[in-house]
Amino acid sequence: MTDTRFGGSSAGLMQRLRPTRIGVADLREVADGLLPSLATPRLRVGLVKRSGAGSVVVVEEDERQVRIGLGELADDMTRAGVPPTAAGISAALTSWVAHRPVPDAAAAAAGIAVLDWSDARHASVGWRVVVLRGDLALPWTPSTAAGPAEVHRARSAASGRAHDVALDLRVEGPVALWSHATVPVLATAALVAPERMLRRITAAGLAMTDMHVVVTPHRPVACAGPGIAARLAGETTEASVTLPSRDLADLPWT
Repeated sequence: MTDTRFGGSSAGLMQRLRPTRIGVADLREVADGLLPSLATPRLRVGLVKRSGAGSVVVVEEDERQVRIGLGELADDMTRAGVPPTAAGISAALTSWVAHRPVPDAAAAAAGIAVLDWSDARHASVGWRVVVLRGDLALPWTPSTAAGPAEVHRARSAASGRAHDVALDLRVEGPVALWSHATVPVLATAALVAPERMLRRITAAGLAMTDMHVVVTPHRPVACAGPGIAARLAGETTEASVTLPSRDLADLPWT
């Protein structure tokens, strides 16, 4: 499986099966030039040089911190099939920094509620707060410092922002499909307001008295009557969850 932390710089199957090693010296050279340009007033990124123990890449943003040895990061890039060029390493390192954990303040200020898998077997879904970084939607896990009231406020605000996500609606026969042009998981943001979804579906010419949804996180959301929804779920090879729209509000937060 491709390591998505390193983004589009990861190579094809043959490169991953027989990867060319990313040298620590090459990674250090790229990191020395690149990391300062990724820093912001709240984000600190850089190399900490330790005598006799190798350099460590440090990413700090508010209460979140990631530390990884340069050699370990080079090994991870090698396994992911990152091209051993300055451009390939630079793109992979930029993507890796973008995948850093989401701070509590960022979730409170810009989080959006979506549905995502809530178990490793992909058998159930739950609400999750994500924060956009470009075309990435990064999940937020509350820190140990975030109290129940702070978590509740962040989740409530994320549900409110989900109403404002612009989604595409396409009607194909008895099925309504919802999708997002650039960030697939945002298709599920519409599910915070099923009655509004139903009004838009009706305005598009499709009558639906008992709307069920077929949810595969990071894929378009299908809405149909119960029988057709069950048939759709049975025909797909991907894991999915089918449930009546009235049950969406009772799904847990993950």
